[in-house]
Amino acid sequence: MELLLAIAVGFLYAAGIYMILRRSFVKLIIGLALISHGANLLIFAAGGLTRGKPALIPADEEQLVAPYSDPLPPALILTAVVISFAILAFTIVLVKRTYQEVGTDDLDAMRTTDR
Repeated sequence: MELLLAIAVGFLYAAGIYMILRRSFVKLIIGLALISHGANLLIFAAGGLTRGKPALIPADEEQLVAPYSDPLPPALILTAVVISFAILAFTIVLVKRTYQEVGTDDLDAMRTTDR
């Protein structure tokens, strides 16, 4: 399962970087989304995978008994999802405003506005 996650993380990072290097703002947004999903999967895989063992304390116990899944990676992923959503929302608003001013999303065409 870890190998499958590693392949998925590599694919998401490669696709995200490829999309960011394009000349369109829409592809930049898609690339940012792909990289954020890849980072979330990387955090999830780095925390270790434990099947069927939740991070819950049984009713008759006072502390967690091994084996149990680590609760830190899901908490970090939840935080990362919120932060990446905020960054994507800000980027979409920034791109929309830029498109309204310039009239194109091509980065080469936008260089002419610097004159």
